[in-house]
Amino acid sequence: MALSPLNKRRWRNFKRNRRAFWSLIIFSVLFGLSLFAEFIANDKPILVSYRGELRMPIFSFYPETAFGGDFKTEAIYRDPEVECLIVSGGLQACWDDPEGVIVDAADGQVNGISIEKGWTIWPPIRARFDTISNARGVAPSPPDDQHLLGTDDTKRDVLARVIYGFRLSILYTIIVTVCASVLGIIAGAVQGYFGGWTDLIFQRVLEIWGSTPSLYIIIILFAILGRSFWLLVIISILFGWPALTGLVRAEFLRARNFEYVRAARALGVSNRTIMFRHMLPNAMVATLTMLPFLIAGTIGALASLDFLGFGLPSSAPSLGELTLQAKQNLQAPWLGFTAFLTYAVMLSLLVFIFEGVRDAFDPRKTFQ
Repeated sequence: MALSPLNKRRWRNFKRNRRAFWSLIIFSVLFGLSLFAEFIANDKPILVSYRGELRMPIFSFYPETAFGGDFKTEAIYRDPEVECLIVSGGLQACWDDPEGVIVDAADGQVNGISIEKGWTIWPPIRARFDTISNARGVAPSPPDDQHLLGTDDTKRDVLARVIYGFRLSILYTIIVTVCASVLGIIAGAVQGYFGGWTDLIFQRVLEIWGSTPSLYIIIILFAILGRSFWLLVIISILFGWPALTGLVRAEFLRARNFEYVRAARALGVSNRTIMFRHMLPNAMVATLTMLPFLIAGTIGALASLDFLGFGLPSSAPSLGELTLQAKQNLQAPWLGFTAFLTYAVMLSLLVFIFEGVRDAFDPRKTFQ
């Protein structure tokens, strides 16, 4: 779909803001990679060749018996015996024979029987966010060749948790920010455009709703319903939508008596068309000014709730929980540095991007 001349000018202004443009590229690359976290950090192979048949364990469940093992539970692909079963075609080639000699399948034969050797393709990081490392030593362990950012106090790979946690934080932020912004803009537009009793009643509702202690509500609901991602999203939207309402209301109150609005009313244009096609674009600059703060506040709120233990479920990859571990394990500075750098990079990129969007929508801003 072709862009209108106005949107083309906005895109040119955004591209000329080098900081915002490069922040968008870097963030898009990082977020795009995190969307494929299962292919980057996983304790299951991406692709397995077993007796000439290709299988993808990251998408399907395969019991150990599917590879010639004894158990019907899911195969533990990092187990050396399972790896040997895959390579040897399920002939248990890596187990001791009756004479006490380990049989090798490297030459394509096991006890004189020809086999088609299997193989596996692993992700770069052989651990998910919840994979417990079987390496010996105390936890948390410092960075090494197997765990580039070390492990946390339960021996989970920190780099894998950062990748999954980055994706979860951004998805949570996008969902909450978009939904809360839409609700807040609609509410502010209705207040400012109609005014009178509509505005008065809405203001009283906002005063009551704004004085409600959101943290207590979250604690009570989590105690009753249990912690979940979508419940946290819904609660965050319910308490986040008033953030833009006052700003949009003020812009619509200012513009409701402008000449073009009065002329549109006289021509019989519907209120909805006047509000969202003619008045809202003029209020977008002030609205977009608040978006960087709203996004940073949403990420900070999620981190704070996770830090206090009232955020995402304990099994979820949480950057706030990593921050809590850094506080509780001062002898492991890599946890604190990792959490700080992740939040610093994520927030900086998002703020730079939305500052560029705000300036692109401002007709008074030009970039050389």
